[in-house]
Order: sequence, then C-alpha cells, then structure tokens
Amino acid sequence: MSSTSKIANSSITAEDFSTWNIDPAHSAAEFKVRHMMISNVKGKLSGLSGVLKLDETDYAHSTVEVSIPATSVRTVDEKLDAHLKAEDFFDVEKFPMLTFRSTSIHYAGGQDYEVAGDLTIRGVTKSVTLAVKDVSEPSKDPWGNVRIGLAGSTKINRKEFGFIWNAPLELGGVLVGDEVAITLDVQFIKA
Repeated sequence: MSSTSKIANSSITAEDFSTWNIDPAHSAAEFKVRHMMISNVKGKLSGLSGVLKLDETDYAHSTVEVSIPATSVRTVDEKLDAHLKAEDFFDVEKFPMLTFRSTSIHYAGGQDYEVAGDLTIRGVTKSVTLAVKDVSEPSKDPWGNVRIGLAGSTKINRKEFGFIWNAPLELGGVLVGDEVAITLDVQFIKA
C-alpha cells in the first residue's frame, strides 16, 4: 500500500489504473438500528456489484462504484423483511437499487482510508464518508485470481433518505431509531 502521492502536475491516465470487480459471493452490506430503544436489529443486503478503478501506486487516486439490490434486504424475520421492502422503508418497487459513488479518497494511516462519496437510497443522494479499514494486500486465490478485501463503515440518519415511518411507544420513545450503522465487507477480483 502506498501512501505517497504522485508528483504534482503529473497527469493520471487510464493506463495508471487497474480494474477490480466486486465478488458478490464474498461481499455484503449490513445495517444495524435501534429497536424500541432497547436493542439493535440487524439486516443484510447481498448481491453487491461494482468496480474499483485502482491506482496501485497511490490508492487515494482510485475510484469506486457500488450497486446493491434493495430486494436483497433480509433480517431473521420474514415479516420484517416484507415490511422493509414495502413503501414504509426501501420501497423496492420504485427504488430497486442502492448506489455509492466515491468522490474522494484520503489516506488515514496504516491500511486505512476515508472514502467520501454519494450514497443514493430511495432516490435520495447524500454525501457520506466510509471509514475503510484493513485494505488487504493483493492475494492470489487457488484459481489464479488476484483479490483484495476491505471493511468499511459509516452511520446515516435514515430520515434523510426518506425512511420516515415510525411508531410511538406507550411508555415514551419510538419503535425505530434514526441512526443506522452500516458496515461493508467486500472482496474485489482483478479484471
């Protein structure tokens, strides 16, 4: 991993980048939100697809785009899954995909980066920053593919993305918290 920058005024061309595709079988997005103000409910989204354009001499010049099918949302309860897919939450009929497109990447020390970008959920786009940890060194799998892996996390306010449904509790508070913690575990395969 190089944390050094290219010489100022040098131009970066397409040849400076390698292409890495998300491996959907080994990648997932998870979320966690407070339920009844007493515990957390977790869910998972799968079927990630996307491309990392990697500047192998300075990762900060790289870009990443990710798409996630909203229909893949699941928890440990089928009724909750159906509610999450309905209009109150993801509204998968109108908004079938969640997307993230990086706008900048900053080296944060060690094997860590801060990846800022535009997150779109339910047709609403907001700028978020992912804390990306443990970007691995490239490694060859038993079939000759070169892979890298990483873990990322961020927090969002669900209401900013149109998830406004809630229910008051008899003793005060609400059924669903506003803050949603998002984590990603992603593997990329070099094209």
